[in-house]
Parts: sequence; structure tokens; C-alpha cells
Amino acid sequence: MATEQELQSLFNTLDTDQDGKVSSNELFLSPGLSAIISAETGTSPQELLAMYGDKDGSITFEDLKQVVEKAGNLN
Repeated sequence: MATEQELQSLFNTLDTDQDGKVSSNELFLSPGLSAIISAETGTSPQELLAMYGDKDGSITFEDLKQVVEKAGNLN
């Protein structure tokens, strides 16, 4: 389980270009962080991007937060 602050920190680490979105490239560049995302969301990074990503294949912090809340893993 993660707090919103921990989730934001993880998101910021993944968002290497600081554009406010995590792209598929950014997500897959860090296998360890991708594993944490999978554990917190209950989905694989591919499923996460397919279900919640926008047209360019990226997710926002709000998208990620929504998925983690849905999985019951947000404190």
C-alpha cells in the first residue's frame, strides 16, 4: 500500500522528462519501478497503459492514482 505522497514520488521518478505524464518508454526504462506499479495497481504496465493511457500511450498522475485506489492500495 502507498500513500498519495509516495505514489506522487514514484510517478515523478518515472516521469523523466517532467511533462506530467509517464509514457510507455519511461515506464519500461525502469523495470524495478514497473514492478512496484504492477504490485500497487494489480495490473501489468501494458494493461495499465492500454486501459488508462491516453492517445499517445501515456498516463497522468490522476490516472495512476485512480487505478491504485481501485485496487484498494492507497492509504
